[in-house]
Amino acid sequence: MTKLCVPIMVESVDQALSDADAARTAGADLVELRLDRFTEDRDAAVELVKACPLPCIVTIRPAWEGGEYDGDDMHRVALIEHLGIACAGHGPAYFDVELAAYDRSANLRQKINLVVDHEDQPRRTDTGLILSSHDFETRPSDLTRRIAAMAGFRGCRVVKLAWAARSLRDNLEAFEIIRDRTKPTIALCMGEAGLMSRVLAKKFGALLTFAAIDGAHGTAPGQPTIEELKTLYRWDRLNADTEVFGVIGHPVGHSMSPAIHNAGFDAIDYNGVYLPMPIPPAYEHFKATVGSLLAEPSLNFRGASVTIPHKQNLQRFVEEMGGEIEPLSAKIGAANTLTVRGDGVLYASNTDYAAALDAVCDALKINREQLGGNRVAVLGAGGAARAVVAGFAHYQAAVTVYNRTVEKAAELADAFDARHAGLDAIGSAGFDILINCTPIGMHPNEDATPYDFTSNPQPATSTLPLVFDTIYNPVETRLLREAKAAGCITVSGVEMFVRQAASQFELWTGENAPTANFREAVLDRLAD
Repeated sequence: MTKLCVPIMVESVDQALSDADAARTAGADLVELRLDRFTEDRDAAVELVKACPLPCIVTIRPAWEGGEYDGDDMHRVALIEHLGIACAGHGPAYFDVELAAYDRSANLRQKINLVVDHEDQPRRTDTGLILSSHDFETRPSDLTRRIAAMAGFRGCRVVKLAWAARSLRDNLEAFEIIRDRTKPTIALCMGEAGLMSRVLAKKFGALLTFAAIDGAHGTAPGQPTIEELKTLYRWDRLNADTEVFGVIGHPVGHSMSPAIHNAGFDAIDYNGVYLPMPIPPAYEHFKATVGSLLAEPSLNFRGASVTIPHKQNLQRFVEEMGGEIEPLSAKIGAANTLTVRGDGVLYASNTDYAAALDAVCDALKINREQLGGNRVAVLGAGGAARAVVAGFAHYQAAVTVYNRTVEKAAELADAFDARHAGLDAIGSAGFDILINCTPIGMHPNEDATPYDFTSNPQPATSTLPLVFDTIYNPVETRLLREAKAAGCITVSGVEMFVRQAASQFELWTGENAPTANFREAVLDRLAD
């Protein structure tokens, strides 16, 4: 069973014990006591190890391997040796020592071997040795050699590797290392692209993964907090059969989709986990990375939300792979959802247009067929506007695209037999439905609005229009606030966001989406 370890940089005995107790309360299985800055008081170190409320790893990581210890090797080894002897019967679960130091010095190796368990150990000790290798810059070119070297030492109980992920594909190599292990193994990728290796360590049977006690105390780039692992990424429910989903884009660190979909899996007790999956913009990156994820059967990659800048890349990729593309998605020219069907066939679809249609129709208490003839003003000519225009034009609404760059408005309008005009023309136009697809009014520029209800004349309609803002942060934009004050029906971007996510969820799981849980997850995140 893969364990959850919280690293603690030790400043004092009281501080470390307090942090260890907090880690235990949060659900950690063990802690790593980082003594990088705490090597001078041997008695205090012994007291700390003996009093630790959880099994512990003792590490004194030198600066040359990414730690903070700047003394000589023999001084720190002397402390390790002292702890091993003085804490007999109450010692650490493991000592962590770098392969580079252990390999180059027979004297150091001999001293370490005196206090760790191995087949030739005459003393009684339960403390194991973790041999570790770290590269904070890139994947080491001699990674295979390092693994073989660590596994070959008789004193080594656990092999540990950590390197800076160059792309998501590095995670797959980490999983392969764990799967092919000859000894218990920890294989982790650092940085934003390496999160997958940390979350899915349990799926592949790693000895442990690391999680910070909070956002301010991580000891490696990309290290999640224990709360994120346990709550957001469903750590306690992960196993070898867990299906993997994600949000593909660049960047994706800000995305609320992991909170929504993982909350959905919790609500229906579905064995899935949803992760951020950053992929650089070029199609070659998208093709190589998604192709690699699909080609690893043990990953069980079943689908993804796809956002900027990859919506067109998704459609191209699925077409090249011989998959199916939803007809209206093909007409839009962009897809936002990848589904891997049970027979392995890929399906690309667009849930944005359906979410916008349904959000508006539900607010007006009509069905889609009743949209015909309604005058729809769409502000903006980007990707979101394209999906909205396609959807409303498909149901015979009279759509006009308004954009600051008139040429872009014309290009979008012509693709769907709609009208177009400059954004400044909206004040004198008549419309029944106004849909903002621009970022005007989005956090942090919340005082901006694409249409000023307080200064523009009311549009020439027999009834007040419905106003829909695709922005969801803030939940109520200035546009919606002023429209509501003018008596209009308003629809928040949260509705579209929740509905498009719900459609994705149902495509992937075959189950009804728990939209109330989705909405609660969005609002909770926005309130933070």
